[in-house]
Amino acid sequence: MRMGSNRRLANVKTRQETGLEYIMQSIDLNTPFGKKQLKEIKPFFPGEEDELKEELDKVEKMVDFVQSNGRLVEQIQELFMEVKEVSHSITRAANQTLAVVEIYEIKSLLLGMRRLLQLTKKGDELLVPEEYILEDTTALLDVLDPRRDRINTFYIYDEFSEKLKELRGKKREFEVAIRKEQKARREEIRKAYGVNLTPKFDVVVAKTSADFEKIKAIEDLEIVDQDYMSVTFQLKANEVVYGLMREMDEVHAALEEEETEVCRMLSEKISEHAEVLLENCEKMGALDVALGKAVYAVKHECTKPEIADEHVIQITEGRNLQVEDILKKKGKPYCPVSIELADGVTCITGANMGGKTISLKLTGQVAILTQYGFFVPAKKAKVGLSNYMQILVGDSQSLERGLSTFGSEMEELKEILDHSVDRTLLLIDEIASGTNPVEGLALTKALVDYLIEKPYISLITTHFETVTEKEGVVNMQVKGLADADFTLLNREIQYAKRSERINIISKYMDYRLYKVEKQGEVPKDALNIAKMLGISSEIIEGAKKYIK
Repeated sequence: MRMGSNRRLANVKTRQETGLEYIMQSIDLNTPFGKKQLKEIKPFFPGEEDELKEELDKVEKMVDFVQSNGRLVEQIQELFMEVKEVSHSITRAANQTLAVVEIYEIKSLLLGMRRLLQLTKKGDELLVPEEYILEDTTALLDVLDPRRDRINTFYIYDEFSEKLKELRGKKREFEVAIRKEQKARREEIRKAYGVNLTPKFDVVVAKTSADFEKIKAIEDLEIVDQDYMSVTFQLKANEVVYGLMREMDEVHAALEEEETEVCRMLSEKISEHAEVLLENCEKMGALDVALGKAVYAVKHECTKPEIADEHVIQITEGRNLQVEDILKKKGKPYCPVSIELADGVTCITGANMGGKTISLKLTGQVAILTQYGFFVPAKKAKVGLSNYMQILVGDSQSLERGLSTFGSEMEELKEILDHSVDRTLLLIDEIASGTNPVEGLALTKALVDYLIEKPYISLITTHFETVTEKEGVVNMQVKGLADADFTLLNREIQYAKRSERINIISKYMDYRLYKVEKQGEVPKDALNIAKMLGISSEIIEGAKKYIK
């Protein structure tokens, strides 16, 4: 997995709009190490095609592993769910004494590492790629688990120190002696006063009891608690008990000191194994990410992209995963889209409901997922790596920034063009739609003139059909309602509720793209949609005259 370079392929907005952030958040990771590694993942750039191919080969092997070892994958993921972030404690052990709870968490991690090694290695057979096989840490586990019971608990065992064992023995002797003295005095009180103390050497007496004053007068008892109805009396400590308690306090202080010494010794042992522990944590994180990527790829039917040397993007039956997830929740099918792009300008035209923006984002999604070493949502894909990748879509935050939508758009466009280099991928959605149509068309045409000379893949969605008339511009058009059965469609629309009409039209829309080889009749999807939604025929016919 790519971790090192600080080069930036795409800004935050592009990673969000293409769906990269959504997909990364959707990957099921279970260890803190894996989550950290995925957060720090870096893209591959032109010149690093071989390294990217190696990464994709690893994903492919892990996909095969996931498909062939369902139960084992579940066991590994269940184990990962119990792993806690202890890297800081491992590092801190070099110069500080760890607390008992920290030592327990490291022992728990060691038990997890032992179990993971058992799951991924059977004798000399490796069940996962070697890079994910952990180093054996049994030696340290034996230190933290001297009884070899391999239970996920921790206690400062007597086995850690002879002195510890001796002091605990003395403490138990004092506890027995104190209890023996208290039992003897409890029996004396029973015989002398007829009062029975509990095993805790106390008695609760109602204030209205006939024995209350008698019990209150017993010198060996003292009041420890009371309320408006009753009083709790407890056996006082006499000189014998006080003497035993003083001696036991000395033993207890020595015991605490020895337990601290044991924790210091165990911290030193942990520090001696810190390098191996941290390496194993990295391997666990890497395996977590690899499994997460593979499981996601299998679940969403993603495929291994082919890496090209030339700067191209070719997608066969691609799907925008974010949109597909939304449609699945609604029980609706996704219409896959195919597109081929190379350096130059390609414009996607069609009605607003035609899915142009989704196709634009799909292109970016396949390209950016490829460069981050993921499988892609397509039947086939061929991608040449980009040095720079940016998307320009409507900015809903523009008013908060004190700019009009158009002003914000122009500011963002300037920044994108200023940073573009060779092998750039630019995805531009409805540029200049926030200004008047005459200037909007002029700006769009000028932008196309500028980009067509650049070594960029520029994909632009636009309403302005005449932009595609420039020589060299590839025009992709959304099929839309071109092949729709309007008789059926009108019948459904006629009896549908107003709120259902848009969904009915969407059902008949064909979102696939086709290449327009020559300029022909202007598509009339917008007019057809307007007509079906109830706009008067007078307005529709008037619009047709203007188109002619």
